[in-house]
Amino acid sequence: MKYVAIVLAGLLLAAAVHFAALPRGERVRIVQVSPTPVVTEDDPAPAVATLGTRAAVAGTGAATGGAPVPAPASPAAVPSPAMPVDTGTAPPGAPSVASNALPLPSGLVVPVQGVQPAQLSPTFTDARGGGRTHEALDIMAPRGTPVLAVADGHVEKLFDSKQGGLTIYQFEPGGRYAYYYAHLERYAPGLAEQQPLRRGEVIGYVGSTGNADPAAPHLHFAVFALGPEKRWWEGTAIDPYPLLTGKAP
Repeated sequence: MKYVAIVLAGLLLAAAVHFAALPRGERVRIVQVSPTPVVTEDDPAPAVATLGTRAAVAGTGAATGGAPVPAPASPAAVPSPAMPVDTGTAPPGAPSVASNALPLPSGLVVPVQGVQPAQLSPTFTDARGGGRTHEALDIMAPRGTPVLAVADGHVEKLFDSKQGGLTIYQFEPGGRYAYYYAHLERYAPGLAEQQPLRRGEVIGYVGSTGNADPAAPHLHFAVFALGPEKRWWEGTAIDPYPLLTGKAP
């Protein structure tokens, strides 16, 4: 038994001497107990994972089958589509509508008895002396032809002017529009200011008073939108031709 112990001690001593004579890297490999390779000063760092090691794959944690598995590239950021911004404004080309726009007068009769809409001619934009625009409709008719109220309303003003001669200013019931009749030969009997009028009622007669040509009696008829002050001599002119004919000038 003593002899066996001496032999074993000799073998261990010989093994120790042999181990001590080995290079450092070889000694480390012999005593390494983990299968994971250890990087030493003498060995370069591995470029990729090898067989038996766990691949560091983002989001999977799965082991590789031996071949190097690179981590998946992050997908490129896709920009979100730009959302339309409501500017509170209308898209280009859309029609503009005034919030305070008034409906135009409708249902007007031709203000000269016996004249049909098809017989009218547009004269709203005709030039007049002194650089003026006509801004009215001339309706030719024989002298003395009855002039009719184009709509319900009342007589706001009877006025004799240098240019218009004998004139009538009629307000419609809503007080939004005025109707102007000029160059009258005379008024209808008993016509007075503030007198109620009915559509089609005779209010005067065609003539050529004022600056009208005596050889061309006619009714000068105008429509204008009243301002907030409701002044009979003041307003925004509107072409009567489309109102009476239903056609563009």
